[in-house]
Amino acid sequence: MIHWYKIDKASMPALNSITKLSIAGKTICLVNYDQELFAVAWKCPHAGADLSTGWCENKQLICPYHRHAFDLSTGRGAIGQGNYINTYSLEKRGDDWFVGMKSSFFKRLFRK
Repeated sequence: MIHWYKIDKASMPALNSITKLSIAGKTICLVNYDQELFAVAWKCPHAGADLSTGWCENKQLICPYHRHAFDLSTGRGAIGQGNYINTYSLEKRGDDWFVGMKSSFFKRLFRK
């Protein structure tokens, strides 16, 4: 099940920048690349680097430590990396943006 969370307007990244934020207890990166918004994991699966301190090229998020590249739309790592990052759905409703996150199996299991 996907839950939608409103993104605080103050957290929206400027054009061609990355912002790290916490939503519903999960840390993510919001990326504004060429006027398109993406929501992805904040941590590089290769060495654990903070991807919010990286940069974007050719619609890919580049890790600041070892230059691993991840497709902003799919999360797939570049050829030969064998890794990926999670991506999250985004939806614009009027002037507001929402990020969709799946509830974890354990949260669904132990829901009140």
